[in-house]
Amino acid sequence: MKIAQLLHNPGAGDEDHSKKGLMDLIKSEGFDCRYASTEKRDWKELRSDVDFLVVAGGDGTVRRVAKHLLNRKLIEKPYPIALLPSGTANNIAGALRIPVDRPEAVVRSWKADRRKRFDVGLVEGLPKPQFFLESIGYGIFPQLMNEMEDQQEKSTDAPEEKMKVALDVLAGIVQSYEARSCQIEVDGVDHSGNYLLVEVMNTRCIGPNLGLAPAADPGDGQFDIVLVSESQRMGLITYVQNRLKGIEGDFWGTALKGRTVRAKWDGIEMHLDDQLVSTKKPRDIRVMMHEGALSFLGVPD
Repeated sequence: MKIAQLLHNPGAGDEDHSKKGLMDLIKSEGFDCRYASTEKRDWKELRSDVDFLVVAGGDGTVRRVAKHLLNRKLIEKPYPIALLPSGTANNIAGALRIPVDRPEAVVRSWKADRRKRFDVGLVEGLPKPQFFLESIGYGIFPQLMNEMEDQQEKSTDAPEEKMKVALDVLAGIVQSYEARSCQIEVDGVDHSGNYLLVEVMNTRCIGPNLGLAPAADPGDGQFDIVLVSESQRMGLITYVQNRLKGIEGDFWGTALKGRTVRAKWDGIEMHLDDQLVSTKKPRDIRVMMHEGALSFLGVPD
């Protein structure tokens, strides 16, 4: 019997994602299950007899677990990660095509032991080295994160409502945001210009399920670099407005493929996944690919 270590964010999801409900589900499919809450300090104490980790939470919880694994000097055991997504956006689960609404099928799929290599972006040039799973970027998205902090008191805990509020705020930002200069090289080729948005993406969606890089594959050893110029503003406005109307789709802007990115944005704010980063002055950064740094379990064929 394989042993699963459940790392649970009890603040994400609803009663279907309670400690008891999740453990009963995992055990019902023939796995032994141990429990740790990510709100407790001891969740990082991973035992050597554990076969795989189960992360029950949203993208932020996945990032916390990934950070712990990546920060270990020597990973004595390369724990694969299985996801039971219960956050607001679940962009990482979406990139792996792991469904949010069928937890029984997800747990059952772990028996097949199908794994997906997951690349990680490494960032140099900030006060300390950083990493990302989804994306690093400038412009519109950091502005959205700033303005969403002011909206927190107005929003509810319902994921659908949070997404709608975020899209509504984003629609206003896209219409008024002033393009800024960005010096950027992708694999040594210059693509500098004035942009509303610059994103180095590892997954197809960021933030409130914004499908900015439809062709992105987090295990292909390449980033998708999305650049949105002034001439593409109306296309991005239409995309966001369609999302507000419930019309699904992706934004097909300028997208490049590359393994190494150098960038300097005319501003002091950027984001790493769902974290806002502010510096005292514009920074020259270098973004590199760490291929296959993580492994995820239960990925469909």
